[in-house]
Amino acid sequence: MELKIEDSWKNVLKEEFEKPYFEELRQFVAHEYEHQRCFPPEEEIFAAFQHCSFSEVKVVILGQDPYHGQGQANGLCFSVHDGIKHPPSLVNIFKELTVDTNQLYPASGDLSSWASQGVLLLNATLTVREGEAGSHQRKGWEQFTDAVIAKLSEEKEGLVFMLWGGYAKKKGRKIATSKHTVLEAGHPSPLSANRGFWFGNKHFSSANRALEQRNLSPIQW
Repeated sequence: MELKIEDSWKNVLKEEFEKPYFEELRQFVAHEYEHQRCFPPEEEIFAAFQHCSFSEVKVVILGQDPYHGQGQANGLCFSVHDGIKHPPSLVNIFKELTVDTNQLYPASGDLSSWASQGVLLLNATLTVREGEAGSHQRKGWEQFTDAVIAKLSEEKEGLVFMLWGGYAKKKGRKIATSKHTVLEAGHPSPLSANRGFWFGNKHFSSANRALEQRNLSPIQW
């Protein structure tokens, strides 16, 4: 597994990359990609860190697993490449976005434009086997992404963390709420959204208000 990651992240996470668990994780992922069909494509495993440098992070959205269907995952949580049918969770994200910000439903499911503005689209687990949700959990990814969240919380101020669903909320316990804005809602999956835990959260407008209060430019969602 090649560490295709932007230089500022390499510096911040240098100690993490040198820990024994991370070497074990690299070996596990390399073996899985050699013997199984896994997603996202190997060159996109660290896409979230390639599109958004440590210094530019303003908003963090936490996902769980990459999409496990053919052609879906692109290394940014909830995102798919142009031309790929929008998965149900992304559909619900865009439905909330259109109501909250009074804009048209986006044609593209590629969220790299968000990432380029400082939105870190981070899955807790960065890889998965085809058709097997959660298949790469408890192999080291969670420890790595916990460290990412801790570094962001410790070394930066005024970030907006958008925690969607119980899993993301638990992962967000490492965030210093005294100096960061934490927005919580149910998961955008149909199971949660249709039970009333997603729609109406207004996270997109709330995130921009929090940024503007700190004299930071809002995200063009």
